[in-house]
Amino acid sequence: MFNFLKNLGKAKDRKVMVIGLDCAAPELVFHKWRDELPTFHKLYSNGIWGELESCIPAITVPAWSVMMSSKDPGTLGIYGFRNRKDYSYDGYYIATGDYIKEPRLWDILGQAGKQTITVGVPQTFPIKPVNGLTIASFLTPTLESGFTYPSDLAEKILNVAPRYEVDVRNFRTDDKEWLLRQLWDMTEMRFEAINYLMANHSWDYFMCVEMCVDRIHHGMWSYMDSGHRKYEAGNPFEDSIKDYYIMIDAQIAAMLERIDDNTVVLIVSDHGGKKMDGGICINEWLWRNDYLAFKADPPQDQFDENGKRVLTPIKPDMIDWENTRVWGDGGYYGRVFINVEGREPQGQVKREDYESLRDELIQRFKGIPDEQGNDIGTVVYKPQEIYQRVRNVAPDLLVYWGNLNWRSVGSLGHGGIYTFENDTGPDAANHASNGMFILYDPAQPGGNHEVKGRGLLDVAPTVLELMGVAVPHDMQGKQRLLEG
Repeated sequence: MFNFLKNLGKAKDRKVMVIGLDCAAPELVFHKWRDELPTFHKLYSNGIWGELESCIPAITVPAWSVMMSSKDPGTLGIYGFRNRKDYSYDGYYIATGDYIKEPRLWDILGQAGKQTITVGVPQTFPIKPVNGLTIASFLTPTLESGFTYPSDLAEKILNVAPRYEVDVRNFRTDDKEWLLRQLWDMTEMRFEAINYLMANHSWDYFMCVEMCVDRIHHGMWSYMDSGHRKYEAGNPFEDSIKDYYIMIDAQIAAMLERIDDNTVVLIVSDHGGKKMDGGICINEWLWRNDYLAFKADPPQDQFDENGKRVLTPIKPDMIDWENTRVWGDGGYYGRVFINVEGREPQGQVKREDYESLRDELIQRFKGIPDEQGNDIGTVVYKPQEIYQRVRNVAPDLLVYWGNLNWRSVGSLGHGGIYTFENDTGPDAANHASNGMFILYDPAQPGGNHEVKGRGLLDVAPTVLELMGVAVPHDMQGKQRLLEG
């Protein structure tokens, strides 16, 4: 084992191809469907593989930028798609690439004279000049917004992939047939573009990210997973996720035919996927427990003509800030904010009481059981304890309800603190803390070495060393994927 790793580690000035699969689950690739995914099996049977610990929070933004910069979310100052702009109650922004201030791999490689191509890597919109080519990611509003660098690349991409899209615009839908058609078509177009770029442009570093793995998990997980509360045996969509993985396996096989023995292949996911048991209604709980106050009691038990609950999104002008200590945001993890005196405009919590209130909330959150009274294993983090630095406006607490088996729901009107219907549309999966990686060198076949204890922060330094480029001293990843 160690001779193989040693030889691979000495291979400098290599080309590297990174295939990113957002949300790809290691247990599906390495275990459940291993015999039905021949390309994945070939790569890890002749390479190095393992689970890859995500960042906290384990979500697409900021995870891919954490991976590409080897800087944690606190250092990046990005805590999700939607972030507080300041300590006002209504200042939020969407974390596009403009908000990433740290250099990422293509920046560092470009400065070293390496040619780079990136396709669909999150937080690459708005488009910026690079030493190579870029096709922007799913946060691109429309193709007309400018989705390529250089700009004339767009016409060439649309010629070879005329239905190219950056994302499925409504993956939280009840129309699963429509969703599957969109996912397969969008993936086909993405790989048409990828294969065109590989065939017609030179590169030293090629990276693509396929978002549809994430989208099919959120849309279809309950049809696959017998442990999901909504699973029905023999349903017509039971194999939909497996069939999609088989298609991805075949697409990767086609990519591998275009590389030479000087190219190291790295397949990575930013986090995994898992069943979602339900949602904890964070603001309902805070209101019922006298942490959050409203100018008027929020409506309860209201239904539309179809018998569906009418929910109320929480808005700052609904809140009685002079009597509020804590409020929260929904999402795949919970973001909890404390109304601190001298920090927020109408702050009520004295600074000397801040830590004791955080500790109180942590204990109370951990004590919230499921609807049957069972412990769900909630994990709560203080940002100052998990990041090297805390930049911009971080949540005061980050909550993994049920250790990510439950999501956080911010809206009101659910009739209690539990919900089993997602308030932003049908969603069957949450994110798991561990993604996956496979590192394969065609010049050094042999291996099948599982490596444990690696994380997103270790990816960028590994790539730089393989390509013979100095690793910046402030990168936080201290291990390499190829070390035993």
